[in-house]
Amino acid sequence: MSVVPPEAPPPAPRGSRPLLDVALRASGGVVAVVAAVATGLLELILSTVRVAGHLIGVSVAVAVLANVALAWFAHAAVGRRWAVALPATPWFVLMGAAAVRTHEGDLLLSGENWVGLAMIVAGAMTFAVMGFRQVLAPPPVRRDG
Repeated sequence: MSVVPPEAPPPAPRGSRPLLDVALRASGGVVAVVAAVATGLLELILSTVRVAGHLIGVSVAVAVLANVALAWFAHAAVGRRWAVALPATPWFVLMGAAAVRTHEGDLLLSGENWVGLAMIVAGAMTFAVMGFRQVLAPPPVRRDG
């Protein structure tokens, strides 16, 4: 038995074409996925930023803020609770790929870079919290008339 009420479909816009609504929701999902890849690449670039020879960890803050914004945007654009998975999936794939050594020996995130490890943990926890909040959120109240 689930404690969460079943998700009701979003209300159909009045006088609007359903095809346009589906197209806008799909394009919002695509924007969320592309933005997740772009912010993930930015976070990887910022994970090596140093000041006076010391790592400063700016990518951790960027990961948290960007992932909160991505999760919120995905839910608002798609209108479904599961939409947080749209930006989370490519972000996780990108971080996993960055931690694997290539045939040439290149490695974007190593175990010696505390900022990269903190960025992955903070970003993953951010998506987990945002997803958990969406699952537990009460269904929207419909106001007809």
